[in-house]
Amino acid sequence: MTGLEELRQVSGRLLDELGKAVVGKREALELVLLALLADGHVLIEDYPGLAKTLMARSFARCCGLAFSRIQFTPDLMPSDITGSSIFNQRSGDFEMRSGPIFANLLLADEINRSPAKTQAALLEGMQERQVTIEGVTRPLPRPFLVLATQNPIEYEGTYPLPEAQLDRFMLRLGIGYMSREEEREMLERRQSRGADEVELEQLVDLDLLLRLQGVLEQVHVDPDIEFYIVDLVTATRNHPGVQVGASPRGSLALLKLARARAAVEGREFVTPEDVKWVAVPALAHRLTLRPELWVQRTRTDDVVQECLGSVPTPPTRAAGRDPAAALR
Repeated sequence: MTGLEELRQVSGRLLDELGKAVVGKREALELVLLALLADGHVLIEDYPGLAKTLMARSFARCCGLAFSRIQFTPDLMPSDITGSSIFNQRSGDFEMRSGPIFANLLLADEINRSPAKTQAALLEGMQERQVTIEGVTRPLPRPFLVLATQNPIEYEGTYPLPEAQLDRFMLRLGIGYMSREEEREMLERRQSRGADEVELEQLVDLDLLLRLQGVLEQVHVDPDIEFYIVDLVTATRNHPGVQVGASPRGSLALLKLARARAAVEGREFVTPEDVKWVAVPALAHRLTLRPELWVQRTRTDDVVQECLGSVPTPPTRAAGRDPAAALR
């Protein structure tokens, strides 16, 4: 079995297992899985009670990840995230106590409820996969994924994430409410199992997950697809309603997520459809709109959709040709 075939099979089993806990949200689960495979962070922006915490815990359980959760509050200090030195009376010396950031999957719940100084404590870890505590740099475990949440409607007493930190998230997504039938199915499952907790099987260990992350390097990206990604990102910068467009980090995120999407679908090459499927969650949160568009209630998601409609799609022959021949 090739690495790509193994990734496709494992991804399918993972999504099926996760679907036992999170009902009817396979697309959202797949986006988080793509970010995990592409070694990126996720921002979930949605209303309370839509299984954001359940989704994070379910991923940790099924993938064998060490899990930590931080409830961000106005009085949260940076050391509450990274850890600090504590005086040990028995030894008469200071000893390092690691904070919750030393995990494989960190749930930063309501991240915008803490001031910028505390939010910034995550920046070094998100970008460099390390933290500096009292002048000592300590590496974080691999893999390391931050899954942050924020409420899109309640802004009183919150601290909006600065653009530099938003740009560190590989993608942003919303979960949304279930359909009528999906919500009824959720109730039926709860009654049938007789307990609140859903027992999930661990399907992946850390070694396998790291190996699957490396498999993405086998996915071929044609030069025409690369130009398509660049043109999409450039279109966000040139849009008349955008004050600041997506950065080159957005181009890299689009590339990584498109490769992950192709691999999960069982392909050795990226198609324009892969890029389009991840474009909005990968780019929309990186845009800053002009004030007049805020008044018109235009969303950054709408701007990315406009760019997708205006940038010519490369011919299918460029994306669909034999990847083995393209690599030779």
